[in-house]
Amino acid sequence: MPARLRALVTVVCAAVLGALLSATAAHAESRTVQGGRLDWGIKSSFQSYVTGPVAKGSYSLTQGAATVGGSAFRFHSATGSYDAATGAFRAAFTGGVHFLGHRTSSGSHQLDLTLSRPTVSISGSTGTLHVDVVSKAKDTGAVTTSRQVPFASLSLGGIDMRGGGSTVALNNLPATLTAEGARSFAGYYTAGTALDPVSLSADVQASAPPQEKQPSGTPSASAGSPRPTKTSGGAIQDGAVDWGVRRTFREYVTGDIADGEWALTEGAQDGGALFRFPGGEGTYEGGDLTAAFEGTVRFTGAHGLDLSLGNVRAVVEDGEGTLYADVTSPDLKEKKVPLVTFTAGEPKPAGGLVKVTEAPAKLTARGAKAFGGMYRAGTAMDPVSLAVALTADAELPALPDLGSEPTPSASPQPEKTGADTSAAPVASTTDDGDFPALPVSLAAGALLLAAAALVAVALRRRRARPAASVDSPADPEQG
Repeated sequence: MPARLRALVTVVCAAVLGALLSATAAHAESRTVQGGRLDWGIKSSFQSYVTGPVAKGSYSLTQGAATVGGSAFRFHSATGSYDAATGAFRAAFTGGVHFLGHRTSSGSHQLDLTLSRPTVSISGSTGTLHVDVVSKAKDTGAVTTSRQVPFASLSLGGIDMRGGGSTVALNNLPATLTAEGARSFAGYYTAGTALDPVSLSADVQASAPPQEKQPSGTPSASAGSPRPTKTSGGAIQDGAVDWGVRRTFREYVTGDIADGEWALTEGAQDGGALFRFPGGEGTYEGGDLTAAFEGTVRFTGAHGLDLSLGNVRAVVEDGEGTLYADVTSPDLKEKKVPLVTFTAGEPKPAGGLVKVTEAPAKLTARGAKAFGGMYRAGTAMDPVSLAVALTADAELPALPDLGSEPTPSASPQPEKTGADTSAAPVASTTDDGDFPALPVSLAAGALLLAAAALVAVALRRRRARPAASVDSPADPEQG
């Protein structure tokens, strides 16, 4: 092979191989999971047992968890990592469910179980669901708190987790109780018991370009930024109230009977299991707080359902709180109705914020009238959370992040056998333009074939040309 041809082949091979290796290396970088939801009913028959005539119990939701569908709980705000090249995935979700049942004469409960912060980890063809568990033993009553228990094994059913999209979405993954999960479940079920399937959708952020290190001694961008002003009271700079009204009321509105909906206006925001009323203004002094917030939520549906709650106000005095709202319904139009009362304790500033988190709330007599007598005074409503900023740079707690609306996604499929080589469903269905995850060995083989073809073509062309002779002129026109 002539030297110039060898040089050409070498340059082409090096360039293509370098591009492939660079793309593969970039694709293998772990990317950040930020935002998303996980839907899981834990075990629907357990829910029925807890709320049924035997246990005569109930469940409550914490940390922004919601209900969805017939019997599933929705956890939110996924955080974690995803490696598109290997398919390794880990995402932790926020929210919890607290089950109570078998109430004793002393007012305690024999059944007392809380599951929270579900985390899905996937490596290769195996998956595990971890949860934080607080459980009471049936026999001794001893309470055990365990963090991130490997609670259930997840069956991927041949799903290929590799990909390069901006969303990882998985539907109806079969879940099986592990031995550790059975112990944490206070012995209500044995290892190997089938649990409700798990579905999730999580947003994946694009890989960020590498940042250059600043020279030593160079001040950072945050240097010199003002620190929060220490204050024990004064005018409120910003604030928000988070309140879901009542879970069963929301389920009634969107259920088969009312077949309705809700609409948010004037700045109110939907956090899944709660509504946020932002734009807080008012004052805080020595533990007492008075603040007004923006936003209106309107519930509509069949059977004359039309209820609006707006201009929400919160007052905290001597550790007791009251939530007010302007109420509009077919039977009532009244301003500043005291809807619920809640125990606020003694909220104190921390980091420029004053917070009350998930304070249990009860319906007032006037609140019962606002709901048209659907609930009696004293009925437990959804807990109230509020946060007010006393400094301009204090950040309010984030609203639950449910991520992108899930697109049609992968579900477990039987493993492929024999001659069937059709592709298994992939975990990500939304393409973000990344270079496809082509195995390096396959790319190298294709590169060698291309180089060989280039050499063959060049040699054929070389043989096809008549060789120049010293006895004949190179130019046919000369003679």
